[in-house]
Amino acid sequence: MATYFILIDGLRPDVVPDNCPNLAALFARGASTLRARSVMPSITLPCHTSIFHSVPPQRHGVTTNTFTPFARPLPGLMDVARAAGKRCGLFYNWEQLRDINKPGSLFRSVFIDNVETMSGDDEMCDVTVPLLLADPLDFCFIYYGTTDTCGHNHGWLSPEYRAQCARVDKLVARIVATLPADGHVLVQADHGGHDRTHGTDQDADMLIPWGLAGPRVKPGYALTEPVSLLDTAPTLAYLLGLTPDPHWEGRVVREAFID
Repeated sequence: MATYFILIDGLRPDVVPDNCPNLAALFARGASTLRARSVMPSITLPCHTSIFHSVPPQRHGVTTNTFTPFARPLPGLMDVARAAGKRCGLFYNWEQLRDINKPGSLFRSVFIDNVETMSGDDEMCDVTVPLLLADPLDFCFIYYGTTDTCGHNHGWLSPEYRAQCARVDKLVARIVATLPADGHVLVQADHGGHDRTHGTDQDADMLIPWGLAGPRVKPGYALTEPVSLLDTAPTLAYLLGLTPDPHWEGRVVREAFID
């Protein structure tokens, strides 16, 4: 059963209803919330490290966009998946994300250094779609970073930022169209933003969209329990039939599932 994880960097939840019709439709046919929460500091690499290792920055020690080795190592989602024989893929355009899994955990890794170009995510999608169709994976993580770049350049909630969110929203539809009928997809952000920055504990930075869709997921369901970045890896592990690492601190968002 294929499982996709799409992350849109810096996507604020209040932009989704009016500027992201494909994402809004995906959330409408699955289980979702526009009030999931990030971690502090609400910065890209600390957030991604928390997403994939299900522990807060105080545990993994990555507190800036420069990776530092864990004082107490623990496996991330793709490390656990590879150990169970799953074929995992990583498609990304911000190179610092290369450290979210241990070397040897990936079947396919595609990096293009284009996150500073507003067409960068389109190029990433153009490469990703044929590969997913030709050689499906058990799990793939697809990262789109131009929305964050646009927020820093023009400001979160600026017309330019909203337009870039709408542009990336079309790519979500292209990726989801490659998903097998029995597959699942989770889409979320890592953090929000305000003015031309992020990283604080204010809601503008901390609130994120989080939504899951697929045959095992309740359709049209608004999640009522709190959802955190730390819950993503356990929930994806559940979908993949994996046993979460005992040191992970998040939980499976069981409220989202029919089974």
